Amino acid sequence: MSAGAMAQGTEGWPSPVRAWWVMFVLFITAIVYYTDRFILNLLVDPIRADLQITDTQVSLLQGVAFTFVYAMAGLPLGRFADILPRRRVMVAAVTVWSLATVACGFARSFEELFVARMLVGIGEAALAPAAVSIMGDYFPPHRRGTAIGVFMTGMSVGGSLSIVAGGGLLQAANQGMFAALPGFADLAPWRSVLILLAVPSLLVIALLLTVREPVRQGGPETGQRAPLKDVIDGFVDRRHILVPLYVAVAVASVGDCAVHNWTPSLLSRRFDYTPGEIGAILGGVSLAMGVIGSLFGGMLSDHLYRRGGSRARLLAASVFALLMIGGSMVALAGNGLAAIALYALWAVMSSIAATIGVTMIQETITNPMRGVGTSLVSFGNILVGMSLGTSLTAVFTDYVYGDPLAVGWSITSVAAPAGLISALMFYRALRRS
Repeated sequence: MSAGAMAQGTEGWPSPVRAWWVMFVLFITAIVYYTDRFILNLLVDPIRADLQITDTQVSLLQGVAFTFVYAMAGLPLGRFADILPRRRVMVAAVTVWSLATVACGFARSFEELFVARMLVGIGEAALAPAAVSIMGDYFPPHRRGTAIGVFMTGMSVGGSLSIVAGGGLLQAANQGMFAALPGFADLAPWRSVLILLAVPSLLVIALLLTVREPVRQGGPETGQRAPLKDVIDGFVDRRHILVPLYVAVAVASVGDCAVHNWTPSLLSRRFDYTPGEIGAILGGVSLAMGVIGSLFGGMLSDHLYRRGGSRARLLAASVFALLMIGGSMVALAGNGLAAIALYALWAVMSSIAATIGVTMIQETITNPMRGVGTSLVSFGNILVGMSLGTSLTAVFTDYVYGDPLAVGWSITSVAAPAGLISALMFYRALRRS
């Protein structure tokens, strides 16, 4: 695309200053979004000890508690993003998941915690479709990859912050630093961490109230419904590319969940790392690799779009997905530093591939499909990724290897095939394009 064509393509779009302010707000929102989602990963052992539950039950809290909500509510909430003011949808989403996270902190049984995690899932299922949809009306196509990369960087920061901040908060709670707060004296440390996480959500809600609802580019105005039949027909017409793209992103998330959710347990069980050490080292590595991968993936996606179109994007996604396999080999790590290095390799390659893949999906669908289309990405990531990636790893540990110390082999057994299948699906989309 020439400079003149790109300049012409920005006419009628919101000003860059306002667009990037909105992007900053969504970046902060994404941080809190992923912090609340993944904080449970660091609290696995304290929760197991307090509630007397197994690794498999913990995996259900991390996985199935979300998949049920996404199966029942994810797609309708995506439809809401296509027909309702998206700022209102996002404010409601933050409110629901924040209150639900507090409820997790007060849960007294596995069943109560399971229900509270389902409510967290309802709030989080509503956010991404509205956020990605509103980005599509603030940024023209040749800049959209970078915008999506920034949003996904916020997710990476949030996932890492759940380890860094969670580890710090847990250690502080273990030392009794929150005992003077009203109602905290008799709470177990992991409960204090979950309740305190509701505080940043107040800032997020205030920031979201500054976001203006933009004109929907190439679609119905807010409040007007595109016929559902037209939306379905749009997906059917594009199925030859959309199906392998959705499968590639979803299967990659299987490996993501296996690596991200269980590497803290690997470092704790095999290499005797403390929660504070895991937070400082693994969290910092995850943060750096996620930021580098998402930003580089977004900018690379836009560069490839200008130079070689969609096929160049898809070829790059396939290559980076294939490179993820190297990072899955944590079973071969002989010490903690080797495991962290492999974790870093997976994190950066996965972030690049996922950013390019999501950008390609947004390029393929149209405005009236954007909310539902984004919900399908989240649906696949949660239904396939968090359920299979998290639970399969636990099942390998409990029932195949039969040894908690074999968690590294369980991670590799799940993540390596996931990387290969994802690469093949991206390449299939390339062939079909």
